[in-house]
Amino acid sequence: MMMSTRAAAAGSLARVLLQPPVLPRAEGRIEAIDLARGIAIALMIMSHSVSGLLGIDQVPDWGMVPVHLITKFSSSLFITVFGIALAVAFLPKANTPDWPRRRRKLLLRGLEVLFWYKVLTVVEMMPLYTSDDILDTLLYQRFPIWVEILGFYALALLWIPWMLPLWGRTPLWLRLVAPIAVAVLAGWLERHVAFWGVEPIKALLVEDDAHYTWGQLSRLPLVMLGLLIGESILRGYWQTARRGCLITLLAISGGLSLLGCVAVVSLSQELTWVDLARNVGKHPPALPFMSFSLGGALVILALALWGGERLACVLRPLTIIGSDALKAFTFHIVVIFLGLRFLLESWQVFSYPQVLMIGVALILTTAVWIRGVRWLRESA
Repeated sequence: MMMSTRAAAAGSLARVLLQPPVLPRAEGRIEAIDLARGIAIALMIMSHSVSGLLGIDQVPDWGMVPVHLITKFSSSLFITVFGIALAVAFLPKANTPDWPRRRRKLLLRGLEVLFWYKVLTVVEMMPLYTSDDILDTLLYQRFPIWVEILGFYALALLWIPWMLPLWGRTPLWLRLVAPIAVAVLAGWLERHVAFWGVEPIKALLVEDDAHYTWGQLSRLPLVMLGLLIGESILRGYWQTARRGCLITLLAISGGLSLLGCVAVVSLSQELTWVDLARNVGKHPPALPFMSFSLGGALVILALALWGGERLACVLRPLTIIGSDALKAFTFHIVVIFLGLRFLLESWQVFSYPQVLMIGVALILTTAVWIRGVRWLRESA
């Protein structure tokens, strides 16, 4: 009898692993996702305020660790939430007759983001570089720093929509293996393939240590992880037990990832927390940095899902920011680099505590800006 039960359980597991995702549609907008995205952007705003107005070399020790160190969660959280949003909003419709229209919507969004990425590249570089340098950057001969994640987002929106239907037909076991396989492949390509000596192509695909950019292939595992989490959210967000299981899994995974990074730094003779705060191992992605960044991202995501709509309401400014990431990103870059750094000549004018206060004020102002623009459109 026991053997029969085990065989039945094994057969049930095999069927689950071989099934493609069969997903329900979201029961309305999930504000917890907006909150998680808003936290990611808020951390970016704090980081950009410090590095854009003061410079990392001027940050005191207590500012590097833990304050600036915590902002390292932002990139992994932002990219993972990008995958979650794709899964929740688009994956259930990826193999329907209506998909070409929805894919076109994503592609147009990608072109819009690409346009603003180029505009903000000029805004970022205008106070610092010559027109020739800016032109080279616009033509992908070099890359900006503060707005480069927007470039990753734009290019991803131009090709991932073509892959979503394939993901929607892929069995679960392969979807689970895919992020690890892609991460290993991207790391091997980065170390062993020269890409015909063309650094920009390598940087755009798998990253290059001479360029501060986000590789489409090297960061794809985070998008895939987000797709998997998004599938789980669709299946269980509105069911207490399943939602609790997902939150627990995310929290435990994030905590273990952070503990792994703590162990590596503690045992290392070379790597320190200050190194991580200074982005050592961020481009190309190295295991200690990614363990820390992704671990923090998963913990934040678990907290956002645990708090749900109630926490999203309490932290309304962050939720508003996360509801329109492009406006939030555009606004804070324009304020920092065009308004403060270029027009008001505020480079290294303020102390570190003052820059932190500017960052906090900018987060709140960004939320007011987005809400105000939305109110004007609704009133028109």
